[in-house]
Amino acid sequence: MRKLTGTVVSDKMQKTRIVTVEWQKKHPRYGKYYKVTSRFKAHDENNEYKTGDKVVIQETRPKSKDKRWVIVSKI
Repeated sequence: MRKLTGTVVSDKMQKTRIVTVEWQKKHPRYGKYYKVTSRFKAHDENNEYKTGDKVVIQETRPKSKDKRWVIVSKI
C-alpha cells in the first residue's frame, strides 16, 4: 500500500482530515520542474490531528464515498 507525506489543511469534519501532498514533476519537453499538489481526505478516528500537522497517510479500503486514506502517524 502506498504511503505519502503531507500537511493537514482542514480539520473541520468529524473523523476526517484533508491532507495536501506536494511533489515536483519534470516537464517532458522543457525539463523544468514544477510543483504538483493533491488533496486527499484521510480518516482520523480520534480527531487527534490538527491543521498544520505533518502526517503520513496510507492507502486503505474505501471508508466512504471520497475517503480512501487513513492517517498513520505524525512527523
